[in-house]
Amino acid sequence: QVQLVESGGGLVQPGGSLRLSCAASGLTFSNYAMGWFRQAPGKEREFVAHISISSGITRYSDSVKGRFTISRDNAKNTVSLRMNSLKPEDTAIYYCAARWLGATTLAHEYGYWGQGTQVTVSS
Repeated sequence: QVQLVESGGGLVQPGGSLRLSCAASGLTFSNYAMGWFRQAPGKEREFVAHISISSGITRYSDSVKGRFTISRDNAKNTVSLRMNSLKPEDTAIYYCAARWLGATTLAHEYGYWGQGTQVTVSS
């Protein structure tokens, strides 16, 4: 079955960096656009970034643009999210998600989800 497993979360001070990874299995990874979403306590899940099948197109939410970078390695079936200049408001559970073919910012259009990894930004 399809599995998406996130890793790399943790506690970091404001201004610090983290790199999240998502390992995919059970699907033809190169046929899926990949996205990162996050959910903070008491808030709805929100779009963070997505990347197209061939890595040619990326998109970011306004809140993370210029600080986060999404990338993928189709040979290793992984997608990563490099997060720099982290702020307390970035604290959330981060999820990776897979969508057949085209990328979108809409969470409900992604068919597969990981379990999430906690990112906490605090001094």
